[in-house]
Amino acid sequence: MGLSYKYFVSPHLGFRFGATFSQLTAADSLSDIPANKARNLYFVSNIIEGHAGIELNLLPVEVLKMKVSPYAFAGIAVFKFDPYVIGDKGEKIFLKPLSTEGQGLSAYPDRKPYSTVQVSFPVGGGMKFFIGKTLMITTELGFRYTTTDYLDDVSKSYVNLDSLKAYRGNAAPGADQGYFPNYTYTRGDSKTNDWYWFGGITCAIYFRAFGNSVHNYKQMLCPKIIRHKTKYL
Repeated sequence: MGLSYKYFVSPHLGFRFGATFSQLTAADSLSDIPANKARNLYFVSNIIEGHAGIELNLLPVEVLKMKVSPYAFAGIAVFKFDPYVIGDKGEKIFLKPLSTEGQGLSAYPDRKPYSTVQVSFPVGGGMKFFIGKTLMITTELGFRYTTTDYLDDVSKSYVNLDSLKAYRGNAAPGADQGYFPNYTYTRGDSKTNDWYWFGGITCAIYFRAFGNSVHNYKQMLCPKIIRHKTKYL
């Protein structure tokens, strides 16, 4: 769910700003790939995003003329995420502090802790429909390419579980909640960063249409008849 504001400088080109809240989740148990199912990882993460960009109407959208148009957009966003799993007692166990891939541990100096605030690059498109003069309905699909590979806390390879327990104790994944049940399998692919995407329907109010309605109403009023009196000397 989210809120957005768009300002169009012409029937074709506009600027868009917005904020969204969403939840991502995935589980190897739902996979059709045997190796992924055997790996048995999963995660949940809430994402708060703020974004800005440009939007291009492929047809010139105008209240009184063109009321339907496909459109495309591109921009930049900043988002906050924090992946976690659910423990045996139903509690949230956030994964970053556990250094599940050895991030920040002296035994793995090449693996640095990742930031939970990152940048993404939204790109996508959709269709917009004017309903009357004030209401606009849009269907949209937008992809986000991110600057992190840890959206799901998975990027590289497993680390030695005994070493992880030595640093993190029983809080280490696999110690008591089974997060590393089969760590002989490949953990992640660090060659590419993560993506996420939104698909949805939005309802927007065309603010300028209110002003246009008043203007159009005034234009429809009959002109006033002014009577002139003429005096003859």
